[in-house]
Amino acid sequence: MKHILKQVIIFIITWEAKLVLRKYKPKIVAVTGSVGKTSTKDAIFSVLSHFYFVRKSEKSFNSEIGVPLTIIGCPNGWNSPMLWAKNILEGLVLILVPNHYPKWLVLEVGADRPNDIKTLTQWLKPDIAVVTRLAKVPVHVEFFESAQALYREKAFLVEAVPQDGFVILNSDDEDVLAFQERVIAKKLLYGTHAPSEVTGTSYSILYKEEEEGATPAGISFDVSYGKSVGKVEVLGGLGIQQMYPALAALSVGFSQKLPLSSMAEALRKHNPSRGRMKILKGVKDTVLIDDSYNSSPVALLEALNTLKMTETSGRKIAVLGDMLELGTFSMEEHKKAGEQAGKTVERLFTVGVRSRAIAEGALQAGLSEKKVFQFEDSRVAGKELEIQLRKGDLVLLKGSQGIRMERAVEEVLAHPEEKEKLLVRQDDEWQSR
Repeated sequence: MKHILKQVIIFIITWEAKLVLRKYKPKIVAVTGSVGKTSTKDAIFSVLSHFYFVRKSEKSFNSEIGVPLTIIGCPNGWNSPMLWAKNILEGLVLILVPNHYPKWLVLEVGADRPNDIKTLTQWLKPDIAVVTRLAKVPVHVEFFESAQALYREKAFLVEAVPQDGFVILNSDDEDVLAFQERVIAKKLLYGTHAPSEVTGTSYSILYKEEEEGATPAGISFDVSYGKSVGKVEVLGGLGIQQMYPALAALSVGFSQKLPLSSMAEALRKHNPSRGRMKILKGVKDTVLIDDSYNSSPVALLEALNTLKMTETSGRKIAVLGDMLELGTFSMEEHKKAGEQAGKTVERLFTVGVRSRAIAEGALQAGLSEKKVFQFEDSRVAGKELEIQLRKGDLVLLKGSQGIRMERAVEEVLAHPEEKEKLLVRQDDEWQSR
């Protein structure tokens, strides 16, 4: 019965979303990929909203429910019939009554299972499609026959863009670059080297001086596109993971002939997404790199590389949770991440059954057994981390959604009273799980 009701709700709100698009005719940017979708969506929103009235997908509204909800501008009703009824009524009002509707929509489009994007693109035709990064072992791959089958699903979004639209591809990813063979629209490539057209170079970490010494504050890099050349800064986050979303956002802007100087100003004011390599203050004058939203092999290796590159007066510590939905790749990828962690950190905390392989990999890489701590619960891991922290320590915290690594972050936040605006998964639905 619950499944039937869900399908009825999806049918109704999708029907409403179609009518809303037909009535208001907003321009649509759709973002897909296996890594960095939400960060890219948020960066694009920051750039476009500097010039236009824009709405973006909230949180990670990227499913058969999330996309139409974003279009009609309503929250997830979860298990509340009253809230769903309210959403449906608001959608009808939007259709029947004139409304000040956004000129642009920035939508995140995910693929949990086969045909998710194929079905969506039967009625959603984006003006711009952005593909971030696919990764050799992407998250959600266990629901597909192979990584290539997942890539094919993502490609449906690219194929849905009309000839007068733009497809924007991360050319540093060879699998994403291969999508250009499917493009009938105009295309624009971004990345850090040829054949990118919007190119980021000279990446560096920004530091600020505080009483306890220099602490990381963000990143900077140079960008070039044709005759447009300039420096871009993104504050509050770390890693190449922050540069790629900014490059994608700049590419969207360039496709609309927006000036680089104004876009760079918008990105400097951009607040990186919660739980995505975000810099937070920890207890005992420590610095936290909160990457607790989710985890995948490529994203974890990049996060560890960022930790390795970042200067600190104290120790480098990683708190790593299970990477879920990897299927047969799971053991190998966890162990590989552990080997990297063992070469990077002075303390390692793991959370979850699968992450025992991370601990095993770290030990094989030479990390002392006395410096590896294994837990089944993220909050318990956070409490032990708090005990062991010293002034100046730099801590990376990362794991898949189901491991709830934000609970570990909360335990070591300098200002836990602000957790609702700092951490992911703070709404009532998540807190009740």
